[in-house]
Amino acid sequence: MSVSDQPVAEIAAGYAFRGDALDLGAVLWDGACHPGAQVRIPLGVLNRHGLVAGATGTGKTKTLQLIAEQLSALGVPVFLADVKGDLSGLSAPGQDGEKVRERAGQVGQEWSGQGFPCEFYGLGGSGAGIPVRATVTSFGPVLLSKVLQLNQTQEQSLGLIFHYADQKGLELVDLKDLRAVVAFLVSDVGKPELKGIGGLSTATAGVILRAVTAFEQQGAGGFFGEPEFDTAELLRTAEDGRGVVSVLELPAVQDKPQLFSTFLMWMLADLFHDLPEVGDLDKPKLVFFFDEAHLLFRGASKAFLESITQTVRLIRSKGVGVFFVTQTPKDVPGDVLAQLGNRVQHALRAFTPDDAKALKATVRTFPNSAYDLEEVLTGLGTGEAVVTVLSETGAPTPVAATRLRAPRSLMGPIGAAELETAVKGSALYGRYAEAVDRESAYERLTAAAPPKEEAPGPSPRASQKDDESLVEQVVGSGMFKSLARSVGTQLGREITRSLFGTSRRRR
Repeated sequence: MSVSDQPVAEIAAGYAFRGDALDLGAVLWDGACHPGAQVRIPLGVLNRHGLVAGATGTGKTKTLQLIAEQLSALGVPVFLADVKGDLSGLSAPGQDGEKVRERAGQVGQEWSGQGFPCEFYGLGGSGAGIPVRATVTSFGPVLLSKVLQLNQTQEQSLGLIFHYADQKGLELVDLKDLRAVVAFLVSDVGKPELKGIGGLSTATAGVILRAVTAFEQQGAGGFFGEPEFDTAELLRTAEDGRGVVSVLELPAVQDKPQLFSTFLMWMLADLFHDLPEVGDLDKPKLVFFFDEAHLLFRGASKAFLESITQTVRLIRSKGVGVFFVTQTPKDVPGDVLAQLGNRVQHALRAFTPDDAKALKATVRTFPNSAYDLEEVLTGLGTGEAVVTVLSETGAPTPVAATRLRAPRSLMGPIGAAELETAVKGSALYGRYAEAVDRESAYERLTAAAPPKEEAPGPSPRASQKDDESLVEQVVGSGMFKSLARSVGTQLGREITRSLFGTSRRRR
């Protein structure tokens, strides 16, 4: 069948855009690839968000790489979370070979190897990368509650603690600041401070303190502190006009999925707070790929999901496109999924009844098409996907089974030495590499007492009785005895908080 025949011609016509567009690949129909029928995404609709989904091993990572390369080439900055350490190859030219030439010939691609400008980051300095930190104040009580896995009552209590600290100018820079403020508020000296803003039970405070302490003992303390990462760094372009690809290296924190997925949401919320309204642009200011998206939604409260939905809906008008990356569309709540206008669905498996149910649910999320999508989705090969996007007029394009192009950059990680050289050679390295521990809430609250009087936190093997008396141990120390006057009358500048309780005050 040639491109001039039906229905291939109809599909091809749906992707014949006039303006700049990303080239994804060529139409597959009845087992054959048609290089004359190209499948594309208009550059101007990428702020309408999207979904890249598919089972493990079906080629999602290479799809992210393919899209990121073309965005960079068109001057659009990109953010990618590299969970498995596979995406550092974006900075190096791909290697020519028989498989690459074969794929290029099948899809009508003129292939040549090319690297792209990249910055590599790591959470709190974990592993390789420029350290990305957030202050506890900026992170806010809602996101921190999710990381600490607090329930609704505990989350509300944590919000009360943040409110007090914000009012009194007690900056929560790192986790020890938070511990100090909680302990003060449940002490005999600090309890009167809560009269005007509500109550905080000793039992709930004890739970929060133990959660924070356990979190620190897991090595999470380094993720919070200063210098705080300025998310405006993600909007940079290189000297040659190409968009910088910001790669957050996450292999070192793969065992902390709640942490890194929530940190990604903080970055997105911070961008939302800071960027001005711009409406629909010819090209987005940034495309943000949210990998392992199911981790963000798992166990999320109704209020948390509502905040995500609102962020995704409103950040579009600020020129930011968000692509969620996960295994199936059912991993994404319906209210969020409804806002994702661009879809790249890789193969799904149907080995179990649950798989079959997920397959049927996925098919229902696509527009009507000439394909038997259940059959197509289970028969796609690696590097193939079912695509539908928004056209330049905002209408959905025809569903197109697509053989995707080969990325031009290295399909695999660069060497550890090369990565280290790239990180330390960055102009940003000196700005963020070394943590700074300046005076904040902890220092202010402990200034009135000798260090020896501070009670230690519980050990991981503390008995239940020790856990229950933790608050009493901490607040009974001398560090609280002379603080009622100095802290209780502090007139700090209260911080304004918005979505997720994140801080809106620029430091």
